[in-house]
Formats: sequence, structure tokens, C-alpha cells
Amino acid sequence: MTTLSVHDLVKDYPVRAGLRHSTLRAVDHVSFTLRPGRTVALVGASGSGKSTVAKLIARLEKPTGGRITVTGEDGADVPARAYRDHVQLVFQDPFASLNPFHTIEHHLTRPLRLHGRARGRAEARQAAHALLERVSLRPAAAFAPRRPHELSGGQRQRVAIARALAPGARVVVADEPVSMLDVSIRLGVLHLLARLQREDHLAVLYITHDLATARHFSDEILVMHRGRIVERGPADDVILTPRHSYTRLLAAAAPDPEVRGRSLTAEPGTVTEEDLHRSFDHYTGAWQPTG
Repeated sequence: MTTLSVHDLVKDYPVRAGLRHSTLRAVDHVSFTLRPGRTVALVGASGSGKSTVAKLIARLEKPTGGRITVTGEDGADVPARAYRDHVQLVFQDPFASLNPFHTIEHHLTRPLRLHGRARGRAEARQAAHALLERVSLRPAAAFAPRRPHELSGGQRQRVAIARALAPGARVVVADEPVSMLDVSIRLGVLHLLARLQREDHLAVLYITHDLATARHFSDEILVMHRGRIVERGPADDVILTPRHSYTRLLAAAAPDPEVRGRSLTAEPGTVTEEDLHRSFDHYTGAWQPTG
């Protein structure tokens, strides 16, 4: 089984204002582990550094300090050339992450062939169709020749998830995978990720700003603020009995259609389970107003 470990990760960006030069620290000594069959939620407001962590793990950015290691089933570190065979990223915007000029089949057969998961066009096509079936795009033959603009937002994100699995990834980083989707279809995509995680024993990093879905779809929650992890622990403990003041602010700000004027200085323990269920239903579209 593949395990990904983040050790004391740091990312600095140079900032220039006229003749003055300074440094912005986007990620400040972050450490955590993604284990097979477990989902870790990285929660925080916009600008907290969540997506920067995702880019560093996906090797789209180089860290300033610290290291990221991936160990395979034999316990040995995965070599650099095979890193992306094991670790893949699902981007936030499925339309921007798919090339509008290529078919859905092309988006899947290309990583299959590049990563040696299929030989020849026929085998790659068969594997691509199997991936479409796995993400509930059926019949696969009807979706394969289409282009991204011919699919709905939820269908495009399912293609993006299938593409992440094409190289045989065992670690999936989902960077706010439902924030760009209609409220009515978010729950289906989250359930798909949860099912694939169980079936393939994936290690999943679920990046989100929403505490309600983080609690329902993760085993552990990391709360990030200004580049640092300020609280971590089992999902229920972090959500229902937050210890850090910033976590309490996030919990108090969770959308609740029945409560107005909720104080942003809620004390630990004041976020009830009923609050979170109501917020979750509202976020996913399951909540319906009464009266």
C-alpha cells in the first residue's frame, strides 16, 4: 500500500513592491501523513495555503523547505520518475482542467499509455471505457467520443477523477473538487470519491473550506490558517469540540438556514451535531425550506 508523508513543508514566494523585496510564506512547516484507505480533510478559508499544499504534493511547485516522501508496498521510497504513477491531483475546475479540443477518450487513453497502463490503441480504449464505467458515466461508448463542453459540470468532474485514476494512482489529492459544481450534484461526486477510496484503498487528501462535508467524508481533519496547521484530529472531535479559536470561527460560520445572527465567537462545544447535519444538507442541496 502507498503512503505519502509530508515533513516540515515550507513554501515561500518572493514579493516585490517597487524597489522593496520581501517574502510571503504560503506554507509554514506543515506535516501530515496520508495512509491507504483513509481520507484526510485539509480545511481553511481562501488564502490559507491549502491549494499551495496540493500543488507541492503534485509537484507543480517546488518546496522551499521540507520534503514529501511516498513509500510503496515494500516500504521503500518510490523513485522520483515513478512519483506521478502513485500521486495524482483532481483540480477544482473540471472545465479548465480538460482540453476542449480533445475527446473524453483522448483524456483517458493518453495517461494510460504514457504511464504504461495500456499497450496499443485497442487496449487503451478498453481501459478508458472501463474507467468511465467506474465513475458512473454509462454507457461508456456514448461518453467517450464527446468533448468537455458536451458534458455537464458533474460529468466533467467525473472524467477528471477517472483521469486521476488512469495512471494507477494510490494517492489522490482532491482540491475543492465540488466547489465549482451545482449544489444539486455535489453529493453524488463526493459519494463517488468515497466509493473509489473504499474499493481501491486509496489515500485521499480532501481540500475544502466546508466543515460539514469535511466531517462526513473524512477520517481526520487538519485546520489550516495563514500557512500553518492550527488544529488536527478525528473529524468528529475537531468539528464538534473545536479547541482552536480559528476552528471555532469556521464552525460558527457554517451555513445554517434556520439560525440567523450566530455569534462568530462561539465557545468550544457549542457546535451541535444537529447544526452540522443541517449545514451539510443545506450545502449539498438536501435541505428544503419549510413554510
